[in-house]
Amino acid sequence: MHHLTDEKWLKAPNGDPRGYIDANRLSELWFHTGTTCNLRCPFCLEGSKPGDNRLNMITFEDALPFIHEALELGVEQFSFTGGEPFVVPGLIKILDSSLDHRPCLVLTNGTEPLMNRLSDLLPLLKKPQRLSFRISLDSPDAATHDAGRGSGNFKKSLRSLQLLTEHGFGVSVARQSRKGEDKASVDQAYQQHFAAIGLPRGTRIVAFPEFHTPGSIVAVPVITEDCMTRYHTSKTRADFMCASSKMVVKKEGRMRVYACTLVDDDPDYDLGGSLKDALLCRIMMKHHRCYSCFAYGASCSER
Repeated sequence: MHHLTDEKWLKAPNGDPRGYIDANRLSELWFHTGTTCNLRCPFCLEGSKPGDNRLNMITFEDALPFIHEALELGVEQFSFTGGEPFVVPGLIKILDSSLDHRPCLVLTNGTEPLMNRLSDLLPLLKKPQRLSFRISLDSPDAATHDAGRGSGNFKKSLRSLQLLTEHGFGVSVARQSRKGEDKASVDQAYQQHFAAIGLPRGTRIVAFPEFHTPGSIVAVPVITEDCMTRYHTSKTRADFMCASSKMVVKKEGRMRVYACTLVDDDPDYDLGGSLKDALLCRIMMKHHRCYSCFAYGASCSER
């Protein structure tokens, strides 16, 4: 693909070679189910909202070839993000097939779309592999969460966490981190909510920095080859998400493989139509969200 050899891909604006990551395996495959969502959060890193079609809604027929190819490549987990995955009609069938082979994780806002399909999810508890959910709770303060996601949605998401746990599904929570926060006290505030609804002590909380909306031009330090060897080791470079995972999206009616979950707004990270080919592509640290991975160890994965 021609853009992977462009100067702007390979070199920083000052002419230095960009930092990069080479894939070493495919341990996790992400499916983007589409950018349509029941909510309209102003900070959404995908720009998702009702009826949005920047990334198209996937079908079972779209996903199945990639499930098979990923299994051939030794994938260990399938994960699903959006948008809101539970507005996608084919999601249950996709999960049903995936759970015959590997554990699955679904990222969701935990509101009506999930609750409306809970009865469809219960039979999946009998599948050979485990199904888990990561529900977005932006803050342990209900008013702060609801200011971005809509009145009453904090309570709905907590209720979803409670019901999913009671039925035996795995759960975790995604939150937004804020500059200068006391992480331990914020996490403790979440754990108090968890204890009140019967979640296991130490339920996982995944904190994300500000990623900004799609297409944002954000000034961050340039990541050069020297940066990647000066501040990282071969071991820490292998921990970058793009070293071991890829994401499949449907864009303009075509299924495409992207470098990771955070760069689908930049066509330079379109790595082609097959996972095998995508694993051969060197990933340059060009996107502003790459800096979050470089500096803070950000990762969408729970692996």
